[in-house]
Amino acid sequence: MLHAAVLAAGEAKPNPMLPAQYDIVWSLVCFIIILIAFWKVFLPKMQAMLDERSAAIEGNIAKADEAQREAEAALEKYTAQLAEARVEAGEIREAAREDGKQIVAEAKDQATTEATRITATAHAQIEAERQSALVSLRTEVGTLALDLAGNVIGESLSDDKKAAGLVDRFLADLEAAPASTVGKN
Repeated sequence: MLHAAVLAAGEAKPNPMLPAQYDIVWSLVCFIIILIAFWKVFLPKMQAMLDERSAAIEGNIAKADEAQREAEAALEKYTAQLAEARVEAGEIREAAREDGKQIVAEAKDQATTEATRITATAHAQIEAERQSALVSLRTEVGTLALDLAGNVIGESLSDDKKAAGLVDRFLADLEAAPASTVGKN
């Protein structure tokens, strides 16, 4: 029996869950080669790529911050220009109002001056027409008075100087007489 036990121990079946020793050694050698390759070749390249990417991201962030600062500065400048434009527009409106008031005042002054000139011209023209009408009326009244006097007397008063003197004296007497006595006659 002992012999059967030794034979059984020597011929023990290998455990399928445990690999053979040579598999473990060759697997460990391959793993170490791959680990060294990753450590020396791939990892530095990966690290350089990640560094470049982080630098690019940081650069973009810096550019974005700079762009934001520029945008804020531009906004402040725009706001200041807008405020200045509003102030300037207000000043222009006020100047236009003042100019408008001045133009209206000048127009009123010109209209008043023109109205005064037209009134004075009209008064002068009326006075000239009145004088012309008076002269014309005197001659007609004189002619009518002479004809009437000639008819009353029965003689013709053809002496112009004598007749003109008589008419002038008659009209002067009429003008000298008060209006109440003229209306009663």
